[in-house]
Amino acid sequence: MRPSLFAATILLALAPLGAPAAEDAALPPLDAATSLLVVSPHPDDETLCCAGVIQRVIRAGGRASVVWITSGDGERSSLWLGGDWFNRAAKARALGAQRMAEARAASTLLGVPPAAQLFLGYPDGGLRPLLTDHRTAPYESAFTRVAAVPYPDARFPGHPYTGESLERDFRAVLALVRPSLILAPSQRDTHPDHRAAGLLAMAASARYGAPLALRYWIVHDGEGWPSPRGLLAGVPLTPAACSRGLDPLPFVLYPAEEDRALLALQAHRTQMRVMEPFLLAFVRTTELFSARP
Repeated sequence: MRPSLFAATILLALAPLGAPAAEDAALPPLDAATSLLVVSPHPDDETLCCAGVIQRVIRAGGRASVVWITSGDGERSSLWLGGDWFNRAAKARALGAQRMAEARAASTLLGVPPAAQLFLGYPDGGLRPLLTDHRTAPYESAFTRVAAVPYPDARFPGHPYTGESLERDFRAVLALVRPSLILAPSQRDTHPDHRAAGLLAMAASARYGAPLALRYWIVHDGEGWPSPRGLLAGVPLTPAACSRGLDPLPFVLYPAEEDRALLALQAHRTQMRVMEPFLLAFVRTTELFSARP
């Protein structure tokens, strides 16, 4: 028996008779009526946080969608560009296009259909200013040197980099997807883009007409988490230190879901080149979600 299957079997066997399984405790029931929306600040976050849940929803006959708020066109750009500082803005936009292509490949491996792969194309590293000082005044990305969505295959190309535009576009995604469950970044996540994306999801969901459930995940908690770094079969994800008091609960992956999560993560080639041990540390037997933001 594979170590990951053994771990999942033990967790389920130890549950009292009649008690919900671990995945039911972490999330509402996942079935054919589920419409899942994963809010991903950057390409790769959707796989790190939610690859197992995405697969489970689709296997249950439900619908799974991902909205990427940014295209990852600033994060570690200089490393991806190989130290070439000429034409950096154009190359940063090329990086964004490449990461979008990788996210499509990864989410397709998880079962998300192309029509449910939604890119907003807002500035990597700039989400917090959009929700504060640039609600109406356009923000120019320090990486791409543009003040509007530059990607023709984004959901709303040409929309200005303002907080009002971002909120309007996100509400349009909610109207399209009609989610019953949203998985969004926690306010305890140490990455400012993640915190901003979580705030965006909370604010828009509060004004959403239909009932929905929100659950929150963490990817960044400073250096040293997740620990140990690297790929370790059969090991659950331990809670981040910054999640203390949020009571995150485990969603237990089946071995095939864990294997597919690894394949999807490997599709994010640009990120694997620069932070492989960190990314691989999220391929575990569990994913963690909290009902508290």
